Amino acid sequence: MKNTISILIRSLLALFLMVAMGNTLLAQDEEATTTTVRPVKNTFDGNWLIDNQTVMVPIKGSFEFDIQHRFGTVKNGYDDFWGLYAPANMRLGFSYAPIEKLNLGFGFTKSNLMWDFNAKYALFQQARSGGSPLSVTYFVNMGWDTRDDALGKFHNNTDRFSYFHQLMVARKVTDAFSVQVAGSVSHFNSVPAYINTNKEITGLMKNDHLAVSVSAKYKIGPWINIIANYDQPITQHKRNNPNPNVSFGLEMTSSSHTFQIFAGNYSYLVPQRNNVFNSNDGGNGEFLIGFNITRLWNF
Repeated sequence: MKNTISILIRSLLALFLMVAMGNTLLAQDEEATTTTVRPVKNTFDGNWLIDNQTVMVPIKGSFEFDIQHRFGTVKNGYDDFWGLYAPANMRLGFSYAPIEKLNLGFGFTKSNLMWDFNAKYALFQQARSGGSPLSVTYFVNMGWDTRDDALGKFHNNTDRFSYFHQLMVARKVTDAFSVQVAGSVSHFNSVPAYINTNKEITGLMKNDHLAVSVSAKYKIGPWINIIANYDQPITQHKRNNPNPNVSFGLEMTSSSHTFQIFAGNYSYLVPQRNNVFNSNDGGNGEFLIGFNITRLWNF
């Protein structure tokens, strides 16, 4: 009897040890998996790369202030000092990350006195090893044109609104080089139109517009990058087809600041207006100098 009890006790102890060791090994595996599958750092160094959003979403509790400035085009040369003294456009933007992978913001732009309200969510994040090979982020905004309507341009208040949807896919290829490809849909409730011979209102442009963009960053020093964008319209309108955008410049970064200076064709700052109404033709010298300044705080 005693031998039977002793064998039973030893068996129970052995079973307990096996379970305990199994749980320990499982916890270690889970911990190893958790620590191994970590997102890569600094695919890009901020929310903006010239005129486009990037896949990056600041960490939870981050508050960001943006100053975006575009001078006039350089085509007039010395008359307005290559656009530096020409009428300029400017946007002030603010954003906050209330939870991980989500960023919410708003901004106000001089052109059209436009307010924009936006959100960005990181669907997938490129892992250092063992996880997603790409970063995928979705960005959406709503623009509100608040100009005085003395000419009767807006028949309804809803004509003042526009929208922008963008899906971005990016990869940090090496420690120095990152590239992003994005597809976007812009929508305007009201677009330019005319009255045809049948006295019907006919749109010069479609309400929806498709476009693609390619953005890249190459690190040439600890705090300095070469940056570039290319934006290609896809939708063909009856008239007023937008021109593509080519932009390139330098980016200087720190832990809480980003400064970009560049040349490009876009001047409207709000992405749907840039994509749909860009009339600057780089082939005719209609490009301009711009800069972005970003300040980041973590709470």
